[in-house]
Amino acid sequence: MIKFLLWCLLFVFCWPLALLALVLYPLVWLFLLPFRLVGIAVGGVLELVAAIITLPARLLRTL
Repeated sequence: MIKFLLWCLLFVFCWPLALLALVLYPLVWLFLLPFRLVGIAVGGVLELVAAIITLPARLLRTL
């Protein structure tokens, strides 16, 4: 909601810039999507490595 209100405020003060932002926002989102996917993959790999490293301690704790 706050983004919309800020966009409305920008539209009142400088409508060409607001329309440019409205057009460029989906393009920037598409450009940043691969980086987001890489971040998710790297996070998953790091969680897997952490789980493998802590597995012996968790197994010994249950005994």
